[in-house]
Amino acid sequence: MADSSKAAQAATGRSRGIRATGRRRKGPTRRRRALTITVCALVSCVLLGGAGLGYVYFKLNGNLKGVDINAALGKNRPQDNDDGSMDILVMGSDSRAGANGSYGTDEGNARSDTAMIVHVYKGHKKASVVSIPRDTMVQRPDCTKDGKNIPGQRKAMFNTAFEVGGPACAVKTVESMSGIRMDHFVEVDFTGFKKLIDALGGVDITTTKPIHDNKSHLNLEPGKHTLNGEDALGLVRTRHGVPGGDGSDLGRIQLQQTFIKALMKQVKSIGLLSNPAKLYGIADTATKAITTDTDLNSVNALMGLAKQMGGIGSDNIDMVTLPVTYDPKNPSRVLPLEKQSKQVWDALGQDRDIPKEAIKDSAGDKGGTDSYVK
Repeated sequence: MADSSKAAQAATGRSRGIRATGRRRKGPTRRRRALTITVCALVSCVLLGGAGLGYVYFKLNGNLKGVDINAALGKNRPQDNDDGSMDILVMGSDSRAGANGSYGTDEGNARSDTAMIVHVYKGHKKASVVSIPRDTMVQRPDCTKDGKNIPGQRKAMFNTAFEVGGPACAVKTVESMSGIRMDHFVEVDFTGFKKLIDALGGVDITTTKPIHDNKSHLNLEPGKHTLNGEDALGLVRTRHGVPGGDGSDLGRIQLQQTFIKALMKQVKSIGLLSNPAKLYGIADTATKAITTDTDLNSVNALMGLAKQMGGIGSDNIDMVTLPVTYDPKNPSRVLPLEKQSKQVWDALGQDRDIPKEAIKDSAGDKGGTDSYVK
């Protein structure tokens, strides 16, 4: 996404309680955030490990799905700071269509079950990740979907942007909130996430307290676990399975952030380059699991992005939740803390670290569920 200089960089690969018990793959894994960052790294690993396999290239390329965000949003967007940094909106969708039907009734539209802005700093040696609670009340801008105008709303839940206007509306809403232009967009749905975790052989975690949630089909006693796709999905989605939690999206986000660190460490240590067959299977699953903006909608572009992210490890990622407070009119919703949120967005817009004081008084990093996993 963004302007042609960044697109070209991505396409050519130029620079531009759980305890992670580690076991996963190597290669050009650029470790970043979540459900999807691992995907791009896995794809590039296959390609770098199997150079010259034309069939593999075209097969994986044919798996990818793209959305032309640039065409949908036009020129009325935040200025593109071409300073070597990069901002990527990563989303997990809660569509109940097709294979996702077991998670609820398909009502025709998907919402963003998970949303994170991944800011990769100039030099590509570290990153910050800002999770946006799905229940955050925001001013949703006017959007267009399938040629039809979608009127904005002064006070709407953040995840309705994706529901009513698709990826382009989600990007537009984030840009409106932050004043930061998103360079790329990546989406993973429930089924794609599960299949990817299963293809990787699961993710090792250690729970310090029991986690039980019938709604997300999750039952974990304290101790070490290798989560399969179903259980991993249950963990990153649970809102009610953590005693003492508030049942909101805030506690779930803490679990997601901890799981991501475990996922990244395992991906780093799996050593897939020594097993081409498994590597291809994972890349095939990964490329089927994601939808990206059209600037990333090719194996070459994903490989280029993965190369750029190769120097970022889990210890070089700062994960925070957008500073919020509970809505006094509806405690199941949250409101952005205006001053602190501005500090977060200003820091990323200027390619600076997020100041600790920005999240000091936020409800977003006080859910306490991170004590259940380490």
